[in-house]
Amino acid sequence: MKRLLLCGLTIWSGAAMQVAAQEACQTYRLVYQTVYDEREVTAYRIETETVYDQQQVTRYRPVWDTEVRERRYTVARPVTETAEREERYKVMRPVWETQMRDASYDRCRDVVETSEREERYTVQRPVMETQEREERYTVQRPVVETAEREQCSTVVEPVTTMRTDYVDQGQFVEQVNCQPGRTYTALRWVPGTAACDPVTGQMVNRPGGLAWVPFQGPARTTVNRVWQPNVVAQQTPQTNYVQRVVTQKVPYQVTRYVPEEMVRKVPIQVCKMVAEEQVRKVPVQTVRRVTERVEQQVSVQVCKMVEEEVVRKVPVTTCRMVYEDKVEQTNVQVCKMVATEETVSVPRVVEKRVPVTYTYRVPRVVEMRVPISPCGSVAPSCCGSDGGSSYIPSQMAPSQMTPRQMTPSRSSGPTPADPPAKANEGNNRRGQESSTPSADRKPEISPDIPVPGPVDN
Repeated sequence: MKRLLLCGLTIWSGAAMQVAAQEACQTYRLVYQTVYDEREVTAYRIETETVYDQQQVTRYRPVWDTEVRERRYTVARPVTETAEREERYKVMRPVWETQMRDASYDRCRDVVETSEREERYTVQRPVMETQEREERYTVQRPVVETAEREQCSTVVEPVTTMRTDYVDQGQFVEQVNCQPGRTYTALRWVPGTAACDPVTGQMVNRPGGLAWVPFQGPARTTVNRVWQPNVVAQQTPQTNYVQRVVTQKVPYQVTRYVPEEMVRKVPIQVCKMVAEEQVRKVPVQTVRRVTERVEQQVSVQVCKMVEEEVVRKVPVTTCRMVYEDKVEQTNVQVCKMVATEETVSVPRVVEKRVPVTYTYRVPRVVEMRVPISPCGSVAPSCCGSDGGSSYIPSQMAPSQMTPRQMTPSRSSGPTPADPPAKANEGNNRRGQESSTPSADRKPEISPDIPVPGPVDN
C-alpha cells in the first residue's frame, strides 16, 4: 500500500514539475467544453394482469310444492218468505147527471136608412176676354254675296296594262304499266349435265333428276289515265283605275244674316175666374144597430166525484239472511329455498413489475487549455511539436476541481419534461450563449434543460 502511494506521489510530482516547466515557457487560455457520458439504468414498468380465484358459494334455489289446505268461510244465504196484508184506500168514483142550462143571447142587427140633404159649394167659373199688346222681336234678314274659291277634286282615270298568266292546257294520256309475275319454285325434271368438280378439277357428269326450280309467272299489264301538264303563258289585258287630283275655281254664294228689330200687335186671350155658389142634393145612408134577444135552453152533462173506500190484499215478500259455515279444499303453491353449493371464478387484478433497461446521457464540463502567443493568437507548442494548434486538457487534481465537476448527476433516471415556459426559457438562454462569441467563458448546464432519455411505453 505504501509503495502504491509512493509511486502515485512520484508520478504526480513528475507531472506537476513537467506542467510547471511548460507553464514557465508557454501561456494558455482555458476553454470549457460539455461532453455527455452514457449510462445504463434499469427501471421497472408496472403491468396489470387479471387472475381468477375459485371460491365456494352457497346459493339458494326456490322449489315450489303444492299443498292442500282447508279454508273455512261463512256465507249468507237469503231466505224469501211471502205473506198477504189488507190495504184500505179511498177512491173517487165519477157520477154523471143531466141538467138544463139557460143559453139565451143578444143578437145585434144593422138597419140601413137612406135620406137626402142639401150641400152648398162654391165653384170658379172661367170668363174669357180678348186684348191686344205690342210685341217687339228681332229677325235675321239674309244678305247674299258671291265669291270664288279653289276646290281640289279627285278624278279616277282608267289605265290598261298587260298581265302574264300561265294556263295549264294539258290532257289525259293513257300510260301502260307492266308488273312482273310472281316468282315461285316447283319440282321439275332437270336433265344431266357435265360440270367441273372444284376439288379435283375434272369434268364430272351429273345425272338428271327432280329438283326445285324457280319459275316466274306471267307479267300483268295495266293501263292508267295520267294527266300530262302543258303550261302555256298568255298575255291578258287588265284595266286599273288611277286617282288624279284636279284643282279648279268654283263660285259660291255666302249668305249672312243682318239683325233687324220689328213691332207687331198680338191678340191675347185673358181668362178670369168668377166665384159662383151652387146647391146640390146628396143622398146619405145611415146605419142603425138594433139589438134582439134570442131565448135558448141547452142540456149539460155534469160529473160529480163520489168518495168510496176499497179494500185489497197486497202480497208482501220478506227476505232474511241465514248464515252458514263452509269448508273448501284449496291447492296452495309453497316456495321452499334449497341451498346449493357452487364453485365460481372471482376476477382479481394483480400488479407485476417488468424490468426495462435504457441508456441516457449525463452532461459533464471539461476544462481545456489552448496555448496562445503574446499577441493573443494561438501559438505553436514550445516543446518541439508541430506548428498546428492543439487542445490539451488540463490535468487537475481533485483539490483543484470545482464542486460542479465533482458532483455527480442529480437524476439517475429519465429526466421529466419541463413546462413549455421553462423549456422556452432554456432554449432562449442557450441561443444567447451560442450567439456570444466568448470561448473564455465557462459554460453552465442549467438543470431546467431536459436531457433526452428513454420513453416508458
